[in-house]
Amino acid sequence: MRRGHDGDGMEGGRGGPGRGHGLGGPRGGGRIFSHGGLRFVLLQLISDKPCHGYELIKQIEERLGGSYSPSPGTVYPTLTLLEEMGYLSVENADIGGRKRYRITDAGQVFLEENRVTADAMLARMQGGVDGAGPRGGRPPQVTRAIENLKLAMRMRLSREALTPEQADAFAAVLDHAAQQLEKI
Repeated sequence: MRRGHDGDGMEGGRGGPGRGHGLGGPRGGGRIFSHGGLRFVLLQLISDKPCHGYELIKQIEERLGGSYSPSPGTVYPTLTLLEEMGYLSVENADIGGRKRYRITDAGQVFLEENRVTADAMLARMQGGVDGAGPRGGRPPQVTRAIENLKLAMRMRLSREALTPEQADAFAAVLDHAAQQLEKI
């Protein structure tokens, strides 16, 4: 399972959390939500049934066949922003302190005004990430291995800068993996 940062990036001058991602984006097909797209998915899911943030994360993950899950660090700030914008309200927190979100009338109007975008986001989720959705596509063990590699690369690159020797070794590992994959 991947915890990603498909940020919501609100339009209209309200800077949002994370970065906006296109449907296919400028670099290709692995992105799920367009700029601001996560908010439409969250609003639609909450419109269908009031939910806690964790339930929303799980619903998105299930719709994508377990191949992707938005990070709590993206979902919760987006929910808070939607609440501040008047599109969501919070029911009383449960015993565990979890907030259950409900769509407001203003949120329902906003969702209907943006129905084409909301439907496009939900349809995009049906296809999964890079064809790894619930209808077949990439085997789960391959998805897991890809995500493990991406995480390892991000973790190493987020530490101190690579020396020229380390950069050469890093590239050599990736080149070798690519060559091995071509042989399969």
